[in-house]
Amino acid sequence: MSENKTTAGQIEIADEVIGVIAVTAALEVEGVSGNTTKALTEFFGKKGQTRCVKVAKDENEVVLDMDIIVNFGTKVQNIAEEVQKKIKNAVETMTGLVVPVVNVCVTGIVKEKATKVQEEE
Repeated sequence: MSENKTTAGQIEIADEVIGVIAVTAALEVEGVSGNTTKALTEFFGKKGQTRCVKVAKDENEVVLDMDIIVNFGTKVQNIAEEVQKKIKNAVETMTGLVVPVVNVCVTGIVKEKATKVQEEE
């Protein structure tokens, strides 16, 4: 007798989807500026929001490189570590992939007042 194993097919998650999850998770961290994503989205269109994320997949693992901008007066090290934790948790929870490494590069600092003025416009 043969075993009844049914396979529904393969599931593949696009790098763009993983990037959106990572950006969304990073922006949930207090002190991370949304200016990067807003500017990139306006310049490159909808797909531009993930230009600050590099996704490298291998089997069931994904390594992420993330560029962020933080608000002036915040503790950069603490924010970067929180971003790493949030991204790792979000991607693993939503995709089922293992995230062994999240590299965070702080590429700039903006004044909080400038951020609020730009958001109001």
